[in-house]
Parts: sequence; C-alpha cells; structure tokens
Amino acid sequence: MKKSTYRLIFAVAKLSGAAAVALGLTACASTSATLPPAPVIAASADYNYIVGPGDSLNINVWRNPELSASVPVRPDGKVSTPLVDALVAQGKTPSEIARDVEKALSKFVRDPVVTVIVTNFVGPYSEQIRVVGEAAKPQFLPYKQKMTVMDVMIAVGGLTDFADGNKATIVRATEGNKRYSVRLQDLVKHGDISANVEMLPGDILIIPQGWF
Repeated sequence: MKKSTYRLIFAVAKLSGAAAVALGLTACASTSATLPPAPVIAASADYNYIVGPGDSLNINVWRNPELSASVPVRPDGKVSTPLVDALVAQGKTPSEIARDVEKALSKFVRDPVVTVIVTNFVGPYSEQIRVVGEAAKPQFLPYKQKMTVMDVMIAVGGLTDFADGNKATIVRATEGNKRYSVRLQDLVKHGDISANVEMLPGDILIIPQGWF
C-alpha cells in the first residue's frame, strides 16, 4: 500500500476520533444543561436519625446502672446489653430501640425506663451521603439534619485540579434516583453562596473530570 494511502487512512481516523470526542462533549454538556438545579431547601423538619452498623449507643436503664451499657451496633445490625441479647437496632430510631429494650427487660425488671443516645454516628448505608469522582477525598459521610453541599465539600477536602465542578450532579435516592445539577465550582472556588443546596439522606454527589 502506498504511503499516500496510509496518510489518508490516518487522517480520516484522526478526524473520526476528534468528531467522536466532540460529540461526546456535546452530549455531556447537553445532559448537564437539561438537569434541573438542586433545590436550595430540601430537608424536612421531622427527620429522625436512623441507627446503622458502626454506630455506638449509650443505653441507660433508669435506677439500674448494672443494666446500662455503651455498646456498638454490630455489622449484622444488632446490639447486646445485660439481659438483652441480639436486639435488632439497624433501621430504627433511638426511641424505637429504647422501647424494644424496655420490652425485653420487662421480663426481669418491673416497669423499666430506658433512654438511648447515639454517641458515634455512621448510619445505615441507605442514609449515607456518597461523594465520587473528582473530590480531593472521595468517601461516604453520615447524613446530618440540614447538611448542605458546602458541608460535604469541606468534609471531602474540596475539588481536585481536574474537576469540572459546575457539571456536578446529585443523584437523589429519596426521589427515585432523580438527578439535579449543582454548581460546585462557583461555590467552592468563587464563594457563590447561592450555589449552596441542602442534601438528603442517600444522596450521591458525582463530580466529573473536566476536559483541558
């Protein structure tokens, strides 16, 4: 095959590749542009913390210090305290756990009064905030009431030098994985507080890489 033919094939392949990249960039930009902005206010006032594996619970039985204990929630979602073995804690509020402990102790103690306080917060997987992509420290975070995307970005150390922060998206599990756009570049790099929005339990924050 002649050299001129090779050069022609190479030129066509190069143009095709460039066209594919341009098409991909256009598609990404179009997709980002069509996403609705994330609501500034999202959290509801009646949110109750849900306990998950890895949490630590301070279980206090009134007037019965020998039955009180600080215990971790095991990987199977259960806790064990004096006279109460393998009580399911995962997926319940602290108040619900307290009522379950009272019911279990009522076999041994007359009218037990129990309070449960969470002292180390992890939460169930379904409630955790996940940050993936071009964050300095991608990770999961326990959800907290009124948590905002600014709080999340502080926790993950901000954006990398390669991040396209203004094309970041929030995938909202509580709304059937609906996607919202969020302007992280404006918020983190330029201090535009209007770009700050509230997070919800189970949100996934995806930060794409920019093209340079």
